[in-house]
Amino acid sequence: MSFPNFYYGVDIGGTKTAVSRWSEDDGLTELTRFATSDPQTTVNTIAAALSDLPPAAAIGIACGGPLDAPGGTVLSPPNLPGWDRIPVSSLLTEKLATPAFLMNDANANALAEWRFGFNRDCRSLIYLTAGTGMGAGIILNGQLLEGATGSAGEVGHLRLAPDGPLGFGKRGSFEGFCSGGAMPHLIEFLSGDSRPTNWREWQTNHPTAKSINESAQRGDTTAIAVLAEFGRRLGQALALFIDCLNPERIIIGSLYLRCQPFVEPAMREVLAAECLPPSLAACRITPSPLGESVGNLGAICAGLHGTRSFN
Repeated sequence: MSFPNFYYGVDIGGTKTAVSRWSEDDGLTELTRFATSDPQTTVNTIAAALSDLPPAAAIGIACGGPLDAPGGTVLSPPNLPGWDRIPVSSLLTEKLATPAFLMNDANANALAEWRFGFNRDCRSLIYLTAGTGMGAGIILNGQLLEGATGSAGEVGHLRLAPDGPLGFGKRGSFEGFCSGGAMPHLIEFLSGDSRPTNWREWQTNHPTAKSINESAQRGDTTAIAVLAEFGRRLGQALALFIDCLNPERIIIGSLYLRCQPFVEPAMREVLAAECLPPSLAACRITPSPLGESVGNLGAICAGLHGTRSFN
């Protein structure tokens, strides 16, 4: 009996869900993309997109945590309101008669960067989502660090300061300082002359990370200060990871890629002050080489990993 040699991937994000197909011969094809909504509507839309297509070896599902990944259940992620204990793997398995495997999106994307981005030429790698939220996928000595429930790498919940923007249900968390959802609130915690007297009006006019970055490109000093604070807090967290885990590479997702000119100088300044010099020298920090396709390939890797076909 022959088995399919292709996989479907479902990348469930806070704002969009993407469904893709991948095979070794044909590479990656995105089949559809739609706005993420309530669990029932989203699962039904995924199933409808795949129901008339040939069955694959597996369906990989990448989603932000917290999750019960071995049990295939989504456990109330902060960027997915209403997704409370949703058994997404079993729902799709039943609807499509194909095994479906759930994985934290940061873990899935770390595998994608390792397999497709760097072709496994490093043994220790950290991937940071740096998008709507903040999470990490960690590969140490050639092995994905998953933990007891598949939730290892929930670095967004780490507290960086006693107070700060709210992220992952905790003020002063890494996600609060360094995520797209929290970035407009960074102005509230700038010190001294960095925060203008009319900061509330400025905040109203800059409701997204995109608008802040665009203003920084036009020379807006407040936007530049906000992104510098983002960079300092990013450096603070990265210094902990570099000293504790000694990775060869840290890959940072979409926000870093888009805002790098304004974020990197402050980040590097903190790293130089905080890190063990040999560990910092051994670590290369880069935007994602896979760019916008990392989420699609991450979902595929969730399927490959679930079927033990990750090679």
